[in-house]
Amino acid sequence: MHGTIPPAAAEAPFRLPRFGYLHCFWGIQKREILRFLLQRGRFLSTLVRPLVWLFIFAAGFRSVLGVSIIPPYETYVLYEVYVTPGLCAMILLFAGMQSSLSMVYDREVGSMRILLTSPYPRWYLLASKLVSGTTIAVVQVYAYLAIAYWWEVEPPPIGYLVALPAVFLSGLMLGSIGLFVSSLIKQLENFASVMNFIIFPMFFTSSALYPLWRVKESSLLLYYICTLNPFTYTVELIRFGLHAKIDAPQSWAEFVAMFTAMGKANALDPFAGDHPAFIALLVVVTTTALFMGLAILAYDPSRGLIGRRGGPEGAAS
Repeated sequence: MHGTIPPAAAEAPFRLPRFGYLHCFWGIQKREILRFLLQRGRFLSTLVRPLVWLFIFAAGFRSVLGVSIIPPYETYVLYEVYVTPGLCAMILLFAGMQSSLSMVYDREVGSMRILLTSPYPRWYLLASKLVSGTTIAVVQVYAYLAIAYWWEVEPPPIGYLVALPAVFLSGLMLGSIGLFVSSLIKQLENFASVMNFIIFPMFFTSSALYPLWRVKESSLLLYYICTLNPFTYTVELIRFGLHAKIDAPQSWAEFVAMFTAMGKANALDPFAGDHPAFIALLVVVTTTALFMGLAILAYDPSRGLIGRRGGPEGAAS
């Protein structure tokens, strides 16, 4: 009799512990923080790439690539000032991809293998992983900005605060793309191919290193590719955020005019209107929602790519 379970208890539905969602999120966040603190080489390698561009390439290109007065700048700027938002986005791109692609290992033998079979919703686990990785990436961006400050890259003080949500949203977008890509990869060794076919093309076909009007003068096809690249909009959102120039249309007429201005000069120009930062914000938010939805669908054991390949979810079932 002592080993039997009362019928009422046996039929009682399973309930998650109180504050279980909060503990789950903090567990994922704590793991990302510990991984960040223990893997110091990862932090240094993330900063080396943008600092090489800032200290070496920017110094060499300063006399070659002049940047005219374009929004959000109100005067001529040095090339290192122009390239800094793109380098911030580069940090988010590499950090977001590395954090998200660690799911390839975690879902096979790591902690996410257990979490993905837990009663917590799949979307919540993926969102927690995304937010945790993005938080670490934002810290790395501001570490870079602190170093760049001593290299004559001095945005207005309010810009550091205004840029924070822009940097975080950009990190969410790039991380969500990484989450979706991780569902397509079976082995972590394939990260090199991801760098060659996703990261580098996204970075170089954007406005990170040169203004879009210069790209348009040299190649109209490349210009269209840059305007269709979502990474371009993360760069511009951070650029306008660092200079506290983010504003939204105040009326429906301004909202419509913002889109009609794109057809100026017989070419698609997403930043031709009076609210270019708002256009960038719309693209970033929409792309984040799209790829996050695709990632959640891909990690669904009944319909997603992971379940079809017989991943941990299929093995657990």
